[in-house]
Amino acid sequence: MIAKDLISDVVPVLRETDTGIQALNWMEIFRVSHLPIVKGDEFLGLISDNDIYDLNQAEEPIGKQKLSLFSPYVMENHHIYDVIEIISRLKLTVIPVLEDEKTYVGLITLNDLMQYIERIYSVREPGGIIVLELNSIDYSLSEISRIVESNDAKILSLYVKSATDSRKIELTIKINRSNLTSIIQTFLRYDYTIKTTYVREDDMKDMLEDRYNSFMRFLNI
Repeated sequence: MIAKDLISDVVPVLRETDTGIQALNWMEIFRVSHLPIVKGDEFLGLISDNDIYDLNQAEEPIGKQKLSLFSPYVMENHHIYDVIEIISRLKLTVIPVLEDEKTYVGLITLNDLMQYIERIYSVREPGGIIVLELNSIDYSLSEISRIVESNDAKILSLYVKSATDSRKIELTIKINRSNLTSIIQTFLRYDYTIKTTYVREDDMKDMLEDRYNSFMRFLNI
């Protein structure tokens, strides 16, 4: 996924003739705190709601005011990880997308980006989560996948978090099964350290009901 595939077709841009009041109205409607200012197809910069409040001239056209605009952007062929990094580092609610050095083609909203990240990490997919702690030198994706798949399960997503003060990493694995018992036992057999596990509440309820029904069937034998 690259930046041009995430461009919003809803949120408008600002022109120099638009007033601060118009900008604030659009920010409120689309629930963003930033909007790009464009002249023709040329990207001039990004303005925030705080910039407008600081001017104290919200009824005046933006182009007639002295603005100290900053100009963060991504190119249309930038990977989604580049988009995430810039939005996160600069705490933006939108990021302009440019075709070349100054040609504006659209913007990506934080909300749209979060929805796509949700799909990347299979947040809404049923299943369980296992968090492993291990030395970075011991990390083997092929072995971890083999352990999960040997228990008739699949990895839906995987996230690696590195510690700044050690050589250990934290590996968060989303698995397409709620009952993680056999997978956990296999990881322990291979001397993995399991930091924690999570199961969605609805999935946990289903799992407990299945165990209860199995137990009742056992009693009726």
